[in-house]
Amino acid sequence: MLKIKLAPRGKIHQITYRVVVAQDRSKLNGPIIDDLGFYTPQTKTFEINKQKLADWQKKGAQLTDGVDKLLNPSKYPKKIKNIKEEITEVKKEVEEKNEDIKEEIKEEVQA
Repeated sequence: MLKIKLAPRGKIHQITYRVVVAQDRSKLNGPIIDDLGFYTPQTKTFEINKQKLADWQKKGAQLTDGVDKLLNPSKYPKKIKNIKEEITEVKKEVEEKNEDIKEEIKEEVQA
């Protein structure tokens, strides 16, 4: 089965990726069938030949998760890294709702 995947190139801290068509069980640095483009994570540069991509998909090549995330970022929501901030926001919302409920109860009791 053919896969459209990212093949790493470059140095350790200056890595770039080539978007290639290769057998799904071949090594990342193994033999490739076709070169479709590149991705540089440091500069967030992503270029791909859309015509070649469409041709290979018609021939049955499947996208890997990494390439699919680059092509369709809206399909994959971003993960929240700082959970503490989210928890404090939820606590504030709950406290505000509790205060509103307390005020309503005081108004009912006074009436």
